[in-house]
Amino acid sequence: MMSDSAKIEGDFPVHFRYTAGIAGEKFLREIKDNGRLVAARCDSCQLNYLPPRIYCERCMSKLEEYVQIENAGIVQFYTICTQDSEGKQLPEPVNIAFVRFPSAHGGLIHRTNGEVCVGDKVRTVFKPKLSRTGSILDIEYFEKVP
Repeated sequence: MMSDSAKIEGDFPVHFRYTAGIAGEKFLREIKDNGRLVAARCDSCQLNYLPPRIYCERCMSKLEEYVQIENAGIVQFYTICTQDSEGKQLPEPVNIAFVRFPSAHGGLIHRTNGEVCVGDKVRTVFKPKLSRTGSILDIEYFEKVP
């Protein structure tokens, strides 16, 4: 058992590189290069996983096929953020929604460009192609579809 006297204080440099993994890389590359959403397909279970993964959570099959997902989904839940991750007041509220897509198992969480309600149909708006960097932030926001 470690005693309080063994505690070391100070800053420790940590060097690491986060990778999105095989499925995440394919997902982010499709957003960056083509401005579209893709899901990993399990033929055995007839499921499209969004975000993609490399194994089916039901049958554990390796997932190597990717399919394009329709760009419109339904808001399942949402929140309005008034503070940042450090608890500081934001200049204006930020709306965040979890969106399910009809042909996919799972969904995406991202900003909206205005207020939304549960059940609203929204579509994904991507940044202009030359502004994309290969990040989830290449999705600019979800916008309501009339």
